[in-house]
Amino acid sequence: MSDLLKEIEAPENPNIPHLLPGDGVSVHVKIKEGNRERIQEFKGVVLYTHNNGTNSTFTVRRVASNGVGVERTFLTRSPRIDKVVVDRHSKVRRARLYFLRGRTGKSARLKQKF
Repeated sequence: MSDLLKEIEAPENPNIPHLLPGDGVSVHVKIKEGNRERIQEFKGVVLYTHNNGTNSTFTVRRVASNGVGVERTFLTRSPRIDKVVVDRHSKVRRARLYFLRGRTGKSARLKQKF
């Protein structure tokens, strides 16, 4: 039975490194517009990760124009993700960074891990 599950399981995307909450990342996503395809960058902080095998996801939060926060969830094994670049690692004390949703400005900063 496990052999059958492994055959239909989506392959891992080699362009996605191991991510932790608090990492500053830029996710390069393939966007299809009509018959053209382009790459769009989504830059922000990893709020949390869900490790569920094929259904593994990670959520990235960034602050868009006018201080509006935007969160986007990506599938870890998605072929739509071109690459993920980790810009910085931050020191955090919890696995879910939901407290960043209510913060703006200097209080929303995280200390960098060395």
